[in-house]
Amino acid sequence: MDDTAALKKTPLHALHLSLGARMVPFAGYEMPVQYSAGVLKEHLQTRAGAGLFDVSHMGQVVVRAKSGRYEDAALALESLVPVDILGLAEGRQRYGFFTDENGGILDDLMITHLDDHLFVVVNAACKEADVAHMQKHIGDRCDISLLDRALVALQGPRAVDVLAELWADVAAMKFMDVRHCRLHDVSCLVSRSGYSGEDGFEISVPTNKAEDVARRLLEHPDAQPIGLGARDSLRLEAGLCLYGNDIDTTTTPVEAALEWAMQKARRTGGARAGDFPGAARILGELDNGATRRRVGLKPEGKAPVRGHSKLYADAEGKTEIGEVTSGGFGPSVEGPVAMGYVPVSHAAVGTQIYAEVRGKYLPATVAALPFITPTYKR
Repeated sequence: MDDTAALKKTPLHALHLSLGARMVPFAGYEMPVQYSAGVLKEHLQTRAGAGLFDVSHMGQVVVRAKSGRYEDAALALESLVPVDILGLAEGRQRYGFFTDENGGILDDLMITHLDDHLFVVVNAACKEADVAHMQKHIGDRCDISLLDRALVALQGPRAVDVLAELWADVAAMKFMDVRHCRLHDVSCLVSRSGYSGEDGFEISVPTNKAEDVARRLLEHPDAQPIGLGARDSLRLEAGLCLYGNDIDTTTTPVEAALEWAMQKARRTGGARAGDFPGAARILGELDNGATRRRVGLKPEGKAPVRGHSKLYADAEGKTEIGEVTSGGFGPSVEGPVAMGYVPVSHAAVGTQIYAEVRGKYLPATVAALPFITPTYKR
């Protein structure tokens, strides 16, 4: 029996096969992990030129208040996230996360104010649960629709030049701006954001036009298709969390070093503080600190330290202090990089700890995140 038969396929599946992609299962979909160039070259291509990623497996959701007022939709969604959505300007996007009653993270997401409604992009593995979560808690106040659209990400320092071939006005956008536009006569929604640490864009496209738009973008000599392998190494170098690895229901936003995503209005003393799940714990950690912290790690030598590797305070492996959540080789850093959780007593940059790799305890130094300098156009 073909195990891939039960996997969903994105609207760009045929394009991936025609480009020679190696396909793998990911979040219930058959997705390209790499093309003929290989993960290393695809990673470096995105850092130097432009890379096109298929992220159509992600969930694209419209949240619209039954009253028709943006303010009502914003306040409804604020009851599920510790993020200022009411203060989000039209045509702007913000990072956020659903929290549970214990302060854990149910999923992380991107939230956009579009006209009179919200456009929310959620992770592929969580999208059905996220929609059900919203229906349960705010469905009496809002209509919630999971859209059937493709989503592609164009990332890298040449991304703006590539996209400008189809839409000249793209150059005026700033980081986290979102605009409606026409690409190759196709009505699209473009955000200047991404998951690589580079300047770039995410483009929501009608399903039946996705391949046309993708092929037009790939006609540019600076653009190449990029798979999940390089997507993971790019986001790791950029210090960006992967849901299910670096954040989940066992991690709070403060433990995960995501305080920056919780605006003043939702913090202690803010105008709308405390009205979200897990507020007591999260606001308490904001005021007093958490007991552990997500940190960057630079292992010595060339051997990568993978996820789930145990971390120790000593070279003998007697005192376990944490675990690596993501790790691998950083092509731009030219060495191994990792992220993990350690007690705050061991979280200061420059602290030496030890990672267990195949029965040996390898020195690793706590490092500042991100490992590369982001090139977002602010």
